[in-house]
Amino acid sequence: MPVPLQPPDKALIEKASEVYQRLLVAYGDHPLKPRREPMHELVSTMLSHRTTEREEQLAYDEMRRRFGTWEAVRDAPLEKLTEAIQKANYPEAKARNIQTVLQRIITERGEATIDFLQELPVEKAIEWLTDLPGVGIKTATLVLLFCFSKPVLPVDTHVHRISQRLGLIGPKVTAEKAHALLLALFPPDPPMLFNFHINMLRHGQKLCTWQDPRCEKCPLTDICNWYQENRA
Repeated sequence: MPVPLQPPDKALIEKASEVYQRLLVAYGDHPLKPRREPMHELVSTMLSHRTTEREEQLAYDEMRRRFGTWEAVRDAPLEKLTEAIQKANYPEAKARNIQTVLQRIITERGEATIDFLQELPVEKAIEWLTDLPGVGIKTATLVLLFCFSKPVLPVDTHVHRISQRLGLIGPKVTAEKAHALLLALFPPDPPMLFNFHINMLRHGQKLCTWQDPRCEKCPLTDICNWYQENRA
């Protein structure tokens, strides 16, 4: 994962800490524990690209119902796998990527497992994951944080949007570059990074929506650049 060219200034670090604390009060402290086993997390996150959480779950469940094992998913006719995951957007491309990923993992590891990532340094683990087709930095960091408690910060559309509005990152910073820039604002504390990610996601779903953000109920307006420029 690329690192920022220079350390962030103290004021920005303090602002990130204030955002973290306020969202912790608003949405709670969530224990960092795996929600699903690593292969499930990896494939589900691949399915989730430009797809709702509900559609992702339906696609995953139907794939597992039809094929049962990862080896059967790998060996299924492409059109059959595409049909099984059709609830996800871009099912044919995702089916092809999933089969390639499974083939590579099973060939390399001897079985469908990525548990070895627990022992790899963060940079090596990210490098290995992002070398897989259909796996970008968001998917890689999500798997590493959620499954292996690595000190990384996944930046989904909510984290990216809110961070730009708050001024934690610049308005033209891409989501990919935001991973390193936002990570540099926090200590390498996986539970803290996990709570920041989860609470930013919830804030983006409930209040700081893409259209018509509900600023009147937001606990961050006094430190939000977007609010000061557009609503104050």
